[in-house]
Amino acid sequence: MTDRGNGAEGREDTAILIPLHEARRERLDLPVSFDRREIDQLLRLYGRMVAANEWRDYAIDHLNDRAVFSVFRRASEIALFQIVKNPKLARKQGTFSVVAAGGVILKRGHDLARVLGVFDKALKLVKA
Repeated sequence: MTDRGNGAEGREDTAILIPLHEARRERLDLPVSFDRREIDQLLRLYGRMVAANEWRDYAIDHLNDRAVFSVFRRASEIALFQIVKNPKLARKQGTFSVVAAGGVILKRGHDLARVLGVFDKALKLVKA
């Protein structure tokens, strides 16, 4: 008895879907970068932290495998935090992560706004 259907049930060479923007990036060897919406969120957070006198400088790196937004207390020091966009982790732990100076990952996820929530101050109850 032969299978006259599409034959995809038992075969191991089934197609894998790849987002078009990732296929184009790999074909053209373009570095990973933050899009306009992500840059807007990063700079809003940066502005808030500068106003709170916690951060004073930043750097953006566009590498072949990831994009990194680093923040500094002083330009001569190592980065306090790095916000990393790694598209290869999109289906696993999430594209975005916040990494502390020691290399500890503070938060990881698929949504940049939720990952940046690690910098929000928690409200405290004060008894009068």
